[in-house]
Order: sequence, then C-alpha cells, then structure tokens
Amino acid sequence: MCSSLLQIKQQMAVEKLTDSDFEAALAGNEKVIIKFFADWCGSCKLISPKFNRLSGDERFAGVRFVEVNAEENQVARKKAGVSNLPFFATFKNGVLMEAYPTSKEEAIVGMLTNLN
Repeated sequence: MCSSLLQIKQQMAVEKLTDSDFEAALAGNEKVIIKFFADWCGSCKLISPKFNRLSGDERFAGVRFVEVNAEENQVARKKAGVSNLPFFATFKNGVLMEAYPTSKEEAIVGMLTNLN
C-alpha cells in the first residue's frame, strides 16, 4: 500500500480509548473529539457511521477522532461531564471546549468547526 493511501486510512480511523489512555490522548493531541457511547444505545449505533465518515473529512484533518464506552470508563465520562448518550465532547490542548448529547450530524460538524 502506498504511503499516502496509508496516511489517509490512518486519518480516517476512529480510535477506541479507555480510562487508562484517556489523559495521555488529550495531552498528546491539540484537537480531539470524543464520542461517548454504550453498547445498548441505539442512537449511538446510528450515529457511528456518520462519525466515522467525518473522521475522513479533509476539513477536520487535524482532529483526532476517539470513542469511549461511557459505561466502562467512568474517569473519562466524568471529565467530559457525560449526561446522556450519545454524548460528544471536544478538547483543545487538553481543555474541554464543548460537550453535549446529540445524535445530529449537523451538531457534530458544528463542534468540529468550532474546534478548528
């Protein structure tokens, strides 16, 4: 596989994090968007393909896309103030910028735009 195609595939990846690597991911990346989900959450499952597609959108190339199981990772859940699912949070240089529950792609695009 050529290196440019590999880079594009890596940029499109949505990474799963846990409490053990959550803080390091925030500290090591300037811009991060996190989707909090639960396995039982139907709306979480419906928004996943849209979130995955946005991770490959060139407008958001500098943003790290992450998902966290809210039921299994209480430290991350508390840091973002998760109140309902699906829940999205953006961090810039480790600081929480925006956080709220939504299942609307337009709201996620708005959060990403504000992050840039």
